[in-house]
Parts: sequence; C-alpha cells; structure tokens
Amino acid sequence: MPHSELMPIGVFARRSGLTSSALRFYADSGLLPPAEVDPVSGYRYYSAGQVARATLLRRLREIAMPLAGVEAVLDSGADEAFRLLDEHVSKVVEDAAAARQKAAVIKSALGHVPGLPITALKGPVLADAVEQVMTATAYEPGLPVLAGLRIEASHEAVTLTATDRYRLSTRTLVPAEPPGQTWAGTVDGDEMRAAVTEIRRSALVRLEAVPHGIWLRMARREDRHCRLLPDEFPDHRLMLASLGEVTTRVTVAKEPLLRALEEHPGVRIALHTAGHGMNIVSVDDEHRDIPLPATATGQALRICFELTTLYPAVSTAIGPDVMLDLRGDDRPVTIRSADRGDLTTPAMPIKSDHPV
Repeated sequence: MPHSELMPIGVFARRSGLTSSALRFYADSGLLPPAEVDPVSGYRYYSAGQVARATLLRRLREIAMPLAGVEAVLDSGADEAFRLLDEHVSKVVEDAAAARQKAAVIKSALGHVPGLPITALKGPVLADAVEQVMTATAYEPGLPVLAGLRIEASHEAVTLTATDRYRLSTRTLVPAEPPGQTWAGTVDGDEMRAAVTEIRRSALVRLEAVPHGIWLRMARREDRHCRLLPDEFPDHRLMLASLGEVTTRVTVAKEPLLRALEEHPGVRIALHTAGHGMNIVSVDDEHRDIPLPATATGQALRICFELTTLYPAVSTAIGPDVMLDLRGDDRPVTIRSADRGDLTTPAMPIKSDHPV
C-alpha cells in the first residue's frame, strides 16, 4: 500500500483515541498489528480501515475487558460479541458486589464498633415485602434516595417504605421477636434486592445497625451488608396524613383488573366509577372502554393515571382483591389489599382534558 494512504503511528493514535505506547503494546500482542512497518526505520504505519477495530478495542478496554476477551469479541460475529459482552458485564457487577461485601467486613473489623440489634423478621416474609415495596423506587440522577428502601423499627412493628414521588408503597411487618431498639434508616436498594434470595431462604433474619449500614444476619448463610444512604428520605408521613377523606371506594378482583390494563392499548388510563361497577377508559381514545365487575360506593368519579404508575401499584397487592380509596380526580388514590391492609400504595393521578 502506498505510504500516502497510510498513517504514521502518531496520527493513527489521535484518530483511534489510543496512545502510541498502547498501539505498540497491542501490535506486539497481535491484537492490532500495523498495516506496514518500515524495514529500515522500524516506523509503524496504519490504514484508515483499521480505525474501527482500534476504536472498538479501546472501548472494550475501557470497560475492563481482559485481553483474551477483547480478542474474542474482535474476531467474532455480532451475536457472539453480544453474548461475550453480556457475560463480561455480569461478571464485573458480581465482582463489584462481592468487593463491596468484603469491604463492609473489613470496615467492621477495623472499626471495632459492635452492631446494634434492631429486630428479627421471618425471612420469606421480609423478602416478599422488599420485592413488593421496592416496585415504587426510581433511579434519578442526583436523587439516589428514590432508589432506596426506608426501614423504620418501633417497639411494635417494622415498616418498609419506598417512593418515586408518583407512587409510595409501604408495608408494615410484625417482628418475629420484639424489637430491641427504635431505629430508622434508608438502605441502598440495589444491595437490598441482591440480598433477597438469601433472605427468602432464611427462616429468621436479624437486622443489626452499624455505622453507615445494616447487617442482615442469617443462620447458616452468609451475612449481607447494605449501605445507608445519607440523603434525607421524602416526608412520606406528611403525605399520608394529608391524603384527605375518601369519597369513593371500589373493590375489584386483582387479576381481571391487571389483565384489562395489560390488554388496553392506551398508555394513559382513566378509571370511571359509576353505579356498582368500574370501567377502564383510554384517556386518548374514549371509544376504548373495558367494563369490570366491581363493588363501588360513594360518588361517581373519573380519575386518570399513567399506566406505568397504576399497573405496578395494583400488581404488588396481596390477595385476590384490591381496594381503591379515591378522593377526587386530583388526589392520590390508595391501593391496598381488600383482605390485608399491611401493604398500601398511594398513586398520583394525572390531569385529564376530558370532563367527568
């Protein structure tokens, strides 16, 4: 190839984002040999066609993929490359989680601070409650607390709460043993989710507070540590206290309601209560109307929701029936199990341009 069509190593380094020393290393390792080497001077030259491979190589190394994995991705087709990338990312995430747990053990040993026993809960009950409540979390830049789980222990009960500001889910649990301390904190949601499998397999889980975190102590299983989030949790008690009087109450079977929400084409849903039933109507297409058998008391009401807000609130309810406590078309609706009220989810409606 004529030298006029080749790039010296410095130019190719700028084009690819790799340093000259990195290019020499990758050439020697066989991942990116130069297109030509001057036999007299030893200068290395690269072609324009090598830029794409060099750029991909750089990106793979930026996500800490080892050289063997880089070579496999570079030399494979798209489907195999996708699989290798997914495997690598999964391993990185697993390694990070393991490192975080080991760091918590090291910090505990360095600090010599004894843990403060909080309470003990049945593992399967706690696992279910965590999964139910944490459907109301969200990942927002600058607001990590919205992805956290609030835990509050009193002498009578333990309450789990999560909110994404549009939904708030809370569940009260009866401790297996009387709580030894009153305690409140917001734990990292991802770490709590990661511990759910072990929690579910443990007959009893003891919660123990330490500086900057809690330990989940489980017999015959590895203890798990969850970090505390420093940010202040939203004042959910004030929101719950200011909900207002219930004007309409609807009891409806959970599964038919979920199925109707799944099958309805609209992304904005209106619940229309009248007489002794309830209809699901699309906010954007009033002609799509799905009637549902329900027991409705109080005022007729039309209240609108985003599907992404209403569906998770209904799906996590316990038991075959859900109860909707409505307070008007601009007030939060409380969604709870008709036969068990210890899981409660207030959900925010949206404005509608259509009159009732």
